[in-house]
Amino acid sequence: MIGAMSPVAPPPPRFPAEAGAVLLPGPAGLLELSVDLPAEAEARRGVAVLCHPNPPDGGTMHNKVVTMASRALVESGLATVRFNFRGVGQSEGAFDNGRGEVLDLLAVARWAQAERPDDALWLCGFSFGAWVALQAARQLPVQQMISIAPPVGFRDFTGVLPPACPWLLIQGDNDEIVDAAAVLAWATKQAPPPGIVRMADTGHFFHRRLLDLRGAIKNGVRKNLPPLRGPGGSGFSRDGVALPIRTDRG
Repeated sequence: MIGAMSPVAPPPPRFPAEAGAVLLPGPAGLLELSVDLPAEAEARRGVAVLCHPNPPDGGTMHNKVVTMASRALVESGLATVRFNFRGVGQSEGAFDNGRGEVLDLLAVARWAQAERPDDALWLCGFSFGAWVALQAARQLPVQQMISIAPPVGFRDFTGVLPPACPWLLIQGDNDEIVDAAAVLAWATKQAPPPGIVRMADTGHFFHRRLLDLRGAIKNGVRKNLPPLRGPGGSGFSRDGVALPIRTDRG
């Protein structure tokens, strides 16, 4: 007797050709994504995945720091993927205190890699999202890490290793949530340490400093931008040899 067949999981969606929403099968159910794309003439061979702050505190992919970081990266020529962790918005599942959220990020990043295999993979995280991104980076070929106000003192950083790629850390000096001095002390002990941008008179959520945050990101990653996608900047030399993507920390 032939038993009932298990339902076949739907194939993952294609990376959209236009900005918009995507529902991606994840480890705890569907994950809600939002993709943004640069102007065609400015598009580079890179995709950045962005992680939002702590879900129990109201963190979502629509957080203004996350959306401003996405804007800065799109203006720099990268496609960006923001997503809601499990249990947030339309993402299924329930908050897992970081463990499941790392798996969510891995699912999104690996989908982006599969859909855009020639693109450099970048990660960016704000607060809780910065902690998640640093943990996931050990399992991904990350070419650029951006950490915004990582929650040193609130989360366990003892097992967090510096990423094996250029790393930019942005921290407000007047952070009312995270101890800025503790963040900087932790960061300078890393080997190698990140490039650090300290923003004076700036709190955790970058009130009235969002445009400055945008500039700090664009300036901080400028030396590591992947090649342009279009004619003359396809990522290949005239003889068809792939051009290297910089991985130094300069």
